[in-house]
Amino acid sequence: MPSPNDAFHADTRARLDLYLAVGLIAGAVIALQIGIMRVFSVGSWAHFGSLVVSLAMLGFGLTSAVMCVAKDWFERHWKGVAAGSVILFGPVMVAANLGAQQIPFNAIFLVSDPAQKWKLAGNLGLYLLPFLCGAVFLGTVFLRASTFFNRVYFADLTGSGLCGLLFLGALYVVTPEDLILVPLALWFIGAVLWFRAIRQTAPMLVAVVAGLAAAAVHIWLPATTGVPKLAVSDYKGVAYARKFPDNRQVTRIVSPFGDLQVYASSYLHFAPGLSDNAAFNLPKMPANAYLGLYIDGEGPNGIIRDLPAQETAYYRYLPMFYPYLLKDKPETFVVQFGGGISTSVALKSGSKRVTVAEGNPTVLEAFRTVQELKDFTGDILAKPNLRVIDHDGRIHLASTRERYDIIDLSLADSAGLSSPGGFAITEKYAYTREAMANYMRALDKDGILSVTLWNKEEPPKSVLKLYATMVAAAGEIDGGAFEDRFFAVSTYLSTATVLYKRGGFTEAEVAKLRAHTKAMSFDEVYSPGFVFDPASVPNLLTQYRAQLFGEEAKAKDPKAPAPSADSSASADGAAPEAEPLDGDAAPDVLPATSMGRLAWHRLIHGGFSALAADYVFDTRPLTNDTPYFAAYVKFADLPGVLDRLELVQDEWGYLLLWATLGMAAIAASTLVLIPLVFGWRTIFSRYPGKSLTILYFACLGAGYIMVEVGLIAHFVLALSNATVSASILITGMLVFSGLGSYVSEHVLGRAKAIMPVVFLAIGAILILYGLHLDKVLDAIGAWPYGLRLVACFGLIMPPAFLMGMPMPVAMTSLGRLGKDHMFLWAWGINGCFSVLGAAAVPVIATAFGLSTVLEVAGGAYLLAIPAFFAVLLPLASSGSDRPARAL
Repeated sequence: MPSPNDAFHADTRARLDLYLAVGLIAGAVIALQIGIMRVFSVGSWAHFGSLVVSLAMLGFGLTSAVMCVAKDWFERHWKGVAAGSVILFGPVMVAANLGAQQIPFNAIFLVSDPAQKWKLAGNLGLYLLPFLCGAVFLGTVFLRASTFFNRVYFADLTGSGLCGLLFLGALYVVTPEDLILVPLALWFIGAVLWFRAIRQTAPMLVAVVAGLAAAAVHIWLPATTGVPKLAVSDYKGVAYARKFPDNRQVTRIVSPFGDLQVYASSYLHFAPGLSDNAAFNLPKMPANAYLGLYIDGEGPNGIIRDLPAQETAYYRYLPMFYPYLLKDKPETFVVQFGGGISTSVALKSGSKRVTVAEGNPTVLEAFRTVQELKDFTGDILAKPNLRVIDHDGRIHLASTRERYDIIDLSLADSAGLSSPGGFAITEKYAYTREAMANYMRALDKDGILSVTLWNKEEPPKSVLKLYATMVAAAGEIDGGAFEDRFFAVSTYLSTATVLYKRGGFTEAEVAKLRAHTKAMSFDEVYSPGFVFDPASVPNLLTQYRAQLFGEEAKAKDPKAPAPSADSSASADGAAPEAEPLDGDAAPDVLPATSMGRLAWHRLIHGGFSALAADYVFDTRPLTNDTPYFAAYVKFADLPGVLDRLELVQDEWGYLLLWATLGMAAIAASTLVLIPLVFGWRTIFSRYPGKSLTILYFACLGAGYIMVEVGLIAHFVLALSNATVSASILITGMLVFSGLGSYVSEHVLGRAKAIMPVVFLAIGAILILYGLHLDKVLDAIGAWPYGLRLVACFGLIMPPAFLMGMPMPVAMTSLGRLGKDHMFLWAWGINGCFSVLGAAAVPVIATAFGLSTVLEVAGGAYLLAIPAFFAVLLPLASSGSDRPARAL
């Protein structure tokens, strides 16, 4: 029988074609993953893209399980299997993507409408198919190249990383509707090179025809039949804009920083937090004052018209006007430009000079190059007294020596008329305790920090986190003396504004702010000297719990009053509705306002920790380690919300993470057991060290992906953009790991001595990064952007290079020992636990912090040390898969 690897040892050109083909096909898989994420991000909800990709990647585990059981068949028919799977990969990805767009689902109805679950299942099934094709091809190649796996793995990792960088570049020119063409092109070139490498002309022609046909179907079928290339949920902000009778798209710019669209319509009335009194007191409300800015379909961010002098009184009715009541001709810094409302307020309210930051270059490009936007805003970015900082304002203020009279952070996120899913689990570094402390330090003597946040939740969630975060930051700056530093107001289900003043507000300033609050009919939540009696709302916390969990919440609360005889249950046995919530002693105070006042009372006078423990939702301050306005449902309460999901729809992003983690755990366990069930007596009974081998590859799979995903979130601190961070991380991790895989061939002969040292080094680096990386990235964030990128690559290189060694060393060892079944099984275990690790990262990060993610990953690599030696154990008998080769 010829050597299994004869086909891979032809001439140099054939070997080069082979490695290029593997790299391009693996790159197409990565590009398809990112493409699906973008499709879901623009069309419905990014978290479902994560779910689809996570579950689809389990196709690699399923493939390995099947190949492990039927290894001999795959080895005999490897050419046909590889040819069939690689030919199908391209057409199937196009067909699956188009098919999924014809069965769009709305996450908001997943609980109430059973059909939505089937539509989601249809999306999952369709997107699984192309991943199965790619997995079968790569698995076949890995099996045939098992004795020099490190080289093929080098091609796989390096190709994936470079193709990910290529995909990033494609985002500048390819719209989300056509992104599927990018992995299709990578597949097309890879397929041609593969068939040239193994000298198969006829299948090559079939692949060429299939690729051209797939591209034609994607381009012309929607144009001729009207089927959508990308179905946008009716609950995305941009979908509302498109339904306005007089809607008109002003501009559209695509880039890695998002799909930016601007719409005009007379129906757009953004006016964030605008006092209702404006309509009664202004002679005339500004007409057609807003355009809507949408990024990835989310919005609108309001773009306000350049109002003439006779209409600028309108600004007084917006909450971000507060600091200008106290400051005359201030030096103003706007932390995020967004749609420009805060910048316009600053310019029209007498600021001597305004410095505005914006970390999204696409937004700046739109305002600088689109003539209609320039005309509408009075070319706002070209104002002589305005300076633009083209990176994150948080980073700039952390490093600048300039001091400002006013620093404004207002409504950094879009309004979102409705949400297609819920709170996204994304890092909000602009609102962390560390960021707030930097803003406070950047204030001049008597300077004012003004923060306005959306306040659309009942019970309140985000605003309570904001209050706790700002007070924690003030504690760092002022010690314990900050009672006179704050002033807070809110508008029910609209906005909340918090002012902080260095040195404290004077009595005259407080009086002026309170008078304005009364004139605007805003709700005063806290001010120096504000009197609030917690006894006026004795049952508020218990009633909030009962609102979510029913009367059983009161039964579990020893401090709650006993229920009356007629309140235990209704006649039909159903739980009664929660009683009305307590407000202040004043009858017109809303419970949400009372909750805000109670929170401020405890923050200023002590006892907030106890209040946070009793409150129905998590109110911990945001930090650089836990920078999330999400994951409000406490861990202990998760079982209690499973039968009332409709009450926590805005938390579905967080709950979906737990669902994904659970499904990944079940699927991983099942796929790990399939080969054992079907091959225990014939295959695995003579394989020594099976349990430790499982542990080894599980640690590698979970550890690697946890580092990758965790570092993406960390690096946003320095790079200030999640897309750039992801691109740099994925490229750097895969390329440097590929180099580590290539070098690992020289380790094989001394693996027992060298690999434990490698594992120790990886564990030490990751734990060190977990403890100190955020401080390093904060410092790097002040450097020029090019240097930041270089520094980030430098931080990635040491762990990524070393992490590229354990997998190929172990896999090549299995191949050379003749453990081909274990070789395939190990590959699947690694893939399954990669999905499990990816799902675990946001769960760990929201509960314990991003630093814990890296520390857990470091622990996984340390745990792999004793398991590694089990991988090197020879077969128990001579009846092996094939003769073992000495290591």
